[in-house]
Amino acid sequence: MEKLAILGGTPVIQKDAPEALFKWPIITEEDEAAALDVVRNNKYSGTDITLQFQEEFAAWQGTEYALAFNNGTLSLEAAMFAIGLGAGDEIICPTKTYWASVVAATGFGASAVFCNITDMLTLDPADLERCLSPRTKAIMVVHYFGYPCDMDAIMAFAKKHNLLVIEDVSHAQGGLYKGKKLGTFGDVAAMSLMSWKSFAAGEMGMMVTNNRRYYERAIAYAHYERNNEKNIWESDELKPYFNIPLGGVKGRVNQICPAIGRVQLKYYDERTAELRRAMNYFFDQLEGVPGIKPIRANEAEGSTSAGFYSPHMAYYPEELGGLSVRRFCEAVNAELNGRFKSWDGGNYCLHTHAFFQTYDPIHLGKPGRIAFAERDLREDDKYLKPSEEKYCFSVPWFIQCMPEEIDLYAAAYRKVAENYAQLLDSDKDEAQGGRWHGKENE
Repeated sequence: MEKLAILGGTPVIQKDAPEALFKWPIITEEDEAAALDVVRNNKYSGTDITLQFQEEFAAWQGTEYALAFNNGTLSLEAAMFAIGLGAGDEIICPTKTYWASVVAATGFGASAVFCNITDMLTLDPADLERCLSPRTKAIMVVHYFGYPCDMDAIMAFAKKHNLLVIEDVSHAQGGLYKGKKLGTFGDVAAMSLMSWKSFAAGEMGMMVTNNRRYYERAIAYAHYERNNEKNIWESDELKPYFNIPLGGVKGRVNQICPAIGRVQLKYYDERTAELRRAMNYFFDQLEGVPGIKPIRANEAEGSTSAGFYSPHMAYYPEELGGLSVRRFCEAVNAELNGRFKSWDGGNYCLHTHAFFQTYDPIHLGKPGRIAFAERDLREDDKYLKPSEEKYCFSVPWFIQCMPEEIDLYAAAYRKVAENYAQLLDSDKDEAQGGRWHGKENE
């Protein structure tokens, strides 16, 4: 039995790892030159580079259309507008996700109906039937922490009930589900390309679709300068609204971001393949360790966890004598000796936030979530499993596969899991069941 570092033992990690093990995104002189071209030629507010990036991104994504926005939040909002989400509609969304996945629905007068999640922290298809009502218009699918949702089951349900599907791919750009790229299953998909995502291009969002009408509506929502282009609309629906964005917002992206994005796109698949090799090697070392389980896609069936954005493991306290996930992380951090901080949790469950319980944005005398609803959807929240029943914790994000270095980090987690009894003996109060500790991740 090895004495845990938190109790006075020797930490597993004794020295800093090579910078390349963790440095992301990978920025080269090619990226710098692309950004400087925008700066030197004052191209910040143009659209020429953005249009090039959109064309290249659509080809890479495998969709007819791609549309850039100044952030991922607005791309998701535009996706909701594109499908016509409106007053009285309901949209099903997993409760555990970043707020941008569904907050904008309230602004359209629609209501969020929250769905339970699986142990892999993604939308549970088995709970969709409970969430369904005559008002249901769409499902917001979130490939959380890069783990692909069960798209077979979700799309079958959507087809059966004539529902639209939006995919939030902010954690999973380039990922696959059974050989098909995430973001190509639903009617429309949106994602963030902010500075620390796996596809990092500064601060930018992308919306992709094969539906021309949805593409045009998204342009009309937030791209007023595109509204001035002659013959951009194939449909007569939008022609009367030239010059003013229908969303009253400005979504044009600063062209430094698509300039960098064009370079990143050239190398993204190659770099994330190496990143996945590194992360899978790490997780392989921890397979079968009691109480912890990697959150990663089944590559044997042609699925991938994309760029493993914000990698996590699932935690099962019952296998470790009821040791809390927070206490587990404290012990791991002592073994990591300041080289990485593992934290328990992920995004808090949205249904627990006051925004979805009491916030009245337009002063109607009732919460915006139910302002135009026929029923009080907050009552359905009682069917959501308590957040304490879903545990997880973060692990290092390895960029390069360096087995000798990665082995040390894996050993830190394994050491704590295999010697958990020392923690139970030292702090029985902390060991009485864990609780979910929320922390926001974009």
